[in-house]
Amino acid sequence: MGIACGFLIAALHNMGLATLTPTPSPMGFLSQVLGRQANEKPFLLLPVGYPAEDAQVPDITKKPLSESAIFVE
Repeated sequence: MGIACGFLIAALHNMGLATLTPTPSPMGFLSQVLGRQANEKPFLLLPVGYPAEDAQVPDITKKPLSESAIFVE
């Protein structure tokens, strides 16, 4: 499921659409809102739309490995 969602997000991005993967906790409200059966559990919520004309992607840089990992010898 996760890999398929990744492909879907990439395809949406290629089409000029924007999306994100919010993870509300708990997600049980979604089953109630949509009137789903108790045995059906929501896995992922993907709001999709066109970004605003002036939308910008933040310039995020990764931390160096030495700041995020501990190596034990």
